Amino acid sequence: MTELSAAPVLSTPAEHTFEDPTPTPPPPPTELRTEDELASVYEIGRTAREIKEGGWNRVALQFPDSMLCDASWVAEALTKALGGGGDGHRVYILADTSYSACCVDEIAAEHADAQVVVHYGRSCLSPTSRLPVIYVFTRHTLDIGQAAEAFRKEFPDKEKKVVVMADVTYQDHVVPLTSKLRATGYTQLLHTQVAHDPAGTIPNRSIVDSASREGSETDLSQYSLFHISAPPPALLLALQTRMASLHVLSTPSLSTDDPTRTTNALLRRRFARVLTLATAGVVGILVNTLSVSNYLGSIDLLRRRIAEAGKKSYTVVVGKLNAAKLANFAEVDGWVVVGCWESGLVEEDAGFFKPVITPFEMEVALKPESERVWGLEWWGGIEKMDHTAARPDEEELDEDESAPPEYDLRTGRLVASRPMRMPIRSANGAAKADDGERSAQAPGRSALVKREVGEVATINGVLSPGAEYLRSQRTWQGLGTDYDEESSTVVEEGRSGVARGYKVGEDTGRA
Repeated sequence: MTELSAAPVLSTPAEHTFEDPTPTPPPPPTELRTEDELASVYEIGRTAREIKEGGWNRVALQFPDSMLCDASWVAEALTKALGGGGDGHRVYILADTSYSACCVDEIAAEHADAQVVVHYGRSCLSPTSRLPVIYVFTRHTLDIGQAAEAFRKEFPDKEKKVVVMADVTYQDHVVPLTSKLRATGYTQLLHTQVAHDPAGTIPNRSIVDSASREGSETDLSQYSLFHISAPPPALLLALQTRMASLHVLSTPSLSTDDPTRTTNALLRRRFARVLTLATAGVVGILVNTLSVSNYLGSIDLLRRRIAEAGKKSYTVVVGKLNAAKLANFAEVDGWVVVGCWESGLVEEDAGFFKPVITPFEMEVALKPESERVWGLEWWGGIEKMDHTAARPDEEELDEDESAPPEYDLRTGRLVASRPMRMPIRSANGAAKADDGERSAQAPGRSALVKREVGEVATINGVLSPGAEYLRSQRTWQGLGTDYDEESSTVVEEGRSGVARGYKVGEDTGRA
């Protein structure tokens, strides 16, 4: 038998354990293009015209990683179109926008003291809080004839109700494709146009001439969707709950795909995350945007809703989400992301130790069990949060035993998911009770609610989930906590001297 020269490999490599599990969309195909083609793709003329009309001199250009190869050419061409810099125009290329490239990076633009941001590529179109934005979606080619043939194979019935939609980078082809299909006999087609409304029935889209059809809003549940280019997961979830069926035309292969089954499975996993957060006692609020309008108000609203549900919240500002960052907060039972409606969805969160959900899902999780209904729609982002909802009437609970029991529906385990609704009655408060009622009820009451000193960790008389976790779950609680209170360390004189030789106490010898 041969001897092993090295230890056997007992596990798979762990280099990718803490990487962001969210898959990044494949970059669009790149090919050599002439200057005229580049000027058309990046809409140099329109961009220069809008900058001059706005009276802006300092311009920041934001590119996704897939377009950085053209960034220097675009900056030079735009500078020439603005007059070569002679009119005081300055063009800057922003860096470090790899994560959440769909959002406008106002922080990076303010570093250059920019007056306007030109955002290139696909975008979530979330409203910004400070700077004006010029969106250049860029233009990609599409064979209208092959796309129409793929549509006819997918929908042979010409009376089928279908909404034609495309990614913003292919939006220019929606009207020509719809016109070609109508010319071949399709009579129940609708098409969409870009609208800056993430909270719309179809996010960032409006259905053209929908109001003229029978004088009312279109019932999307009767329509199938034909989408050009693969949509982001957040859009798929939103459309799955609104449309009769989904059909995606992949680009550039022009093959069709039905994502209904995978999207339904993703919806079921999202609801499982909601049940997990419903029984959580400590909720972390992840802020991964500083540019989306009204994000501060949404954070305050989440804090208030979580507190009203009797839970504790902690706010953490984070850039790119990954498991390594969130693993540092073991006390948190789950996370809710405050960001744009696309990047706020963590689709593949298997690598995270605690579930990560959206504000819409958090609002569902905070509802009582009898009112917790998923409904017929799913939303991402903070745009659909109800800032005008009235606060529920708080029911005063003098005893922990008067609260109804709460169970984890996944495990059947009894949980205490409302730690902040567990007040510790003080001796002064008990002394203020009615004398007759106190004399009649005090013996039985004290037998039920009396706790030994140190049994629960409190701060100002209120149970602190963080302090309780530190006391009961942490094996190490800080310097000095691993020593017995009664024992003491003998104070002795240590070594002194220089590095090449020390002496101990009065000993003149070297140590």
